[in-house]
Amino acid sequence: MTQSVSATSLQRNAIKFVKTNTQVPLTIAVKAINEQGQIVDKFVACERPLTVYLNWRPIVTLMTLGAKPESLTIGYLKNQGFISELSLLESVIVDWEVSSAAVITQEISEDIEQKLAEKTVTSGCGQGTVYGGFLQGLDEIDLPTPSLKQSTIYALLGNINAYNETYKNAGAVHGCGICQDEQILAFVEDVGRHNAVDTLAGDMWLDQQSGHDKIFYTTGRLTSEMVIKVAKMGIPVLLSRSGVTQMGLDLAKQMGITLIARAKGRHFLVYHGSETIEFDATKD
Repeated sequence: MTQSVSATSLQRNAIKFVKTNTQVPLTIAVKAINEQGQIVDKFVACERPLTVYLNWRPIVTLMTLGAKPESLTIGYLKNQGFISELSLLESVIVDWEVSSAAVITQEISEDIEQKLAEKTVTSGCGQGTVYGGFLQGLDEIDLPTPSLKQSTIYALLGNINAYNETYKNAGAVHGCGICQDEQILAFVEDVGRHNAVDTLAGDMWLDQQSGHDKIFYTTGRLTSEMVIKVAKMGIPVLLSRSGVTQMGLDLAKQMGITLIARAKGRHFLVYHGSETIEFDATKD
């Protein structure tokens, strides 16, 4: 894997980050024809492959916007159970010339071939596959019981409208955010909601942030793998603009996640955990 002379190195938690061609575009201008036969200028979201390597062993190729490839790569590998020790990570090398991201770690994963062999095709967009390590450790997750006000949900949904920049510009992407009360602490967009949640998971893990007092927001549907990933981040509230699947609901009940779907404007549906919400704005 080659590196260009323009590569930049950063230090974060003693991990070396190297990335080439740092300014990959998130959208590009195109021409389209509208319903009246007129030529109009529009933008479309970029989509590019990123092959993830672990100690130079190819793991998966993700389709992504490419906004935060380091965090996406680390979050993906952690969520899938390929890495677990932050202190043993040495470097992350992203090279857009060959569309690759390589994580180098001292951690020994003796069962990597078994994990790769235990593959499940999922309902997730932009990813679609989970590996053997994904379900490990779920019984050890102990989420706190949240306390949330209806008025806070309304305020948060209102604040979310200031985000989704790529979606507003070009569409065709999902957005996910880490929130605390009505504030959005971090927001990521990508071609698939799983890329977005993995990116946020990677950032939280690198910064050693706790999820106990956070809310996770997504524009995508709440499937089983979304619920599991948010639980692994230690976040007890999952809020979505979209719907929920039966398995996602079952897992939310099993792990004690407050599950709120179809949330937009002043409407939402609580599928689990209504007892954790104070309905203080029912007459507004």
